[in-house]
Amino acid sequence: MTHDYIDSYYSRTLADDYRRAPLEGEVEADVCIIGGGMAGLATALGLAERGVTNVVVLEGKQVGFGASGRNGGFVSAGYSLSPAAIVKRVGVENAKALLGLTQQAMDVIRRRVDQYAMPCGPLVHGKLNISWFDRPKEQKANIAFMNQTFGTKLEFWPRARVRDLYLSKRYFDAIHNPDSFHFHSLNFTRGTAAAAEGLGVRIFEDSPATGLSLDGDVKRIRTARGTVKAKQVVVCTSGYLNWMLPRLRLSILPIGTYVMLTEPLGDRLKTAIRANHAVSDNRFAPDYYRALPDSRILWGGRISMATNPADLDRLMLGDMLKVYPQLAGTKVDVAWPGTMGYTTHKMPLIGELKPGVWVNSCFGGHGMCATTAGGETVAKAIALGDESWKLFRPFGLSFAGGPAGPLAAQAVYWYWQLRDLMKR
Repeated sequence: MTHDYIDSYYSRTLADDYRRAPLEGEVEADVCIIGGGMAGLATALGLAERGVTNVVVLEGKQVGFGASGRNGGFVSAGYSLSPAAIVKRVGVENAKALLGLTQQAMDVIRRRVDQYAMPCGPLVHGKLNISWFDRPKEQKANIAFMNQTFGTKLEFWPRARVRDLYLSKRYFDAIHNPDSFHFHSLNFTRGTAAAAEGLGVRIFEDSPATGLSLDGDVKRIRTARGTVKAKQVVVCTSGYLNWMLPRLRLSILPIGTYVMLTEPLGDRLKTAIRANHAVSDNRFAPDYYRALPDSRILWGGRISMATNPADLDRLMLGDMLKVYPQLAGTKVDVAWPGTMGYTTHKMPLIGELKPGVWVNSCFGGHGMCATTAGGETVAKAIALGDESWKLFRPFGLSFAGGPAGPLAAQAVYWYWQLRDLMKR
């Protein structure tokens, strides 16, 4: 295929190999979106569905080249910051409204997958958050809080039920979310791009922004071989943002995280995993994974200041064998890194930076749903004058440590791992 995606499960199973041309010359648009990941594409499709079709998307590599096409493929409501912490920060009603944006986005995603016949399925429903700690009262209290406060439908699964499906002595009880699901995230991202183009959006690949003039009524975004003149600009890059917007870049902490794909396990899979739910655990430094229909395991986890560490196969396999030692001898088919954008407050950056300049970025590992929520929020603001984006004002730009930020994040991760050990 004629793509430059990193070698991964997703790039090996693309539904199509269509490559878009770079920008050449000068074009005009009502809105220019910088970044062709899920945040940018969700914004573009949200605008187009509301009649704003004179939209240009500039992508430095290929749509979904970054985190949008490298993740675990989990889709669930919420943000990186926990609902309880959001309540503490902004109060119950605003927390309900913020979480509600992602709950609505779940419906939008399902609709779009069907409406535009996106080849990202099947959508496999059900996500488990399994406890490494024997504290069922805490799990039940969390479920009661979520169901009563946010109208979720979380269920408590006792240890016996969990271990019947996930044969690990590490595991105790779990929280089951029947509304969550998993799918092929890169095909969904590419499907979103195709849907937006079908409504008139223009997407240019291999066209990183090299210069910005954002003052005045007409903004100018320059690339190596062209210029976009636009009335409004939406910045949707995250962990790969350069320094053209220093204040925004200083608010973003780029963090490395990793995923691996095992070889097909055949009947051996059932010695460890007997269900196809999306799975994560409740440690401060969790793993996440899912069994694929061909008996492979897609396993993700870790965060690090290293965006492309050596010996990644061994590291990820070691994490899996801590949970499922019965799978010793399994070979890794492929392992890959990705870079996520985090903020210090663990919420995305969504809103208006200055007149006509918007941001929809930094989803901190919870992007497959929240990017659509952000895209819908910004699209409604531009197309309809909706002010839901103001809900995110308490979570604005905050200094993320500059060049020392990744080192600080590495230290925090090691601290989390230590807390996990002490908690047991």
